[in-house]
Amino acid sequence: MEPVLPGLHASAPQALPFAPSLAVRSFLLERDAGNLLVYGAEAPAEGAERRYLNHWHEAMFAVDLDGTPTFVHERDRERSEGRTAIAGTFSERSTLDGDFELIPIPGHTPGATAFLWDSGEHRMLFTGDSLFLHGDEWVVALDVRGADRDAYVQSLERIRTLDFDVLVPWAATAGRPPHAVTDADDAGRRIDAILARVRRGEDS
Repeated sequence: MEPVLPGLHASAPQALPFAPSLAVRSFLLERDAGNLLVYGAEAPAEGAERRYLNHWHEAMFAVDLDGTPTFVHERDRERSEGRTAIAGTFSERSTLDGDFELIPIPGHTPGATAFLWDSGEHRMLFTGDSLFLHGDEWVVALDVRGADRDAYVQSLERIRTLDFDVLVPWAATAGRPPHAVTDADDAGRRIDAILARVRRGEDS
């Protein structure tokens, strides 16, 4: 795992077979309350107490980790099981240990969930590929089977209200940084532009 920001480490990039220009990663969050692993990709557990998947597509890339249980939203459990072992689910917005918030953002899949972590230095938002990095741009992935445009719009509107200063998606352009530093004005402008595209019927 390579350091990205204080407390945040990334696995080696793994190309998506159907989109080789994109690389996916897992991220280790160093926390006093216990380390967490976010996303499914080839990565060592590195002492993580739990792993959280943003959505079921990640289960196709997630190796089973001895002693590290994996959690996913209950609406994505059925599609995840059989691909990787699922220890438990969640269903509603909730907070773990006061610093790691689970925020359902359905649309890309029914159980897509964002994770908002307050590291003490940054507020990092993990959005899977519901919102990911294509070069310097933030984009969405509506061109997948089962995506729900109306739910996606509502979820983007929810993300628009969140307070974060680092975006950490599952997917980013290969060879580029796996995260984007931002602020409220920048994030709001980018998400508003995405919302306008999605409402026009575009898929990214």
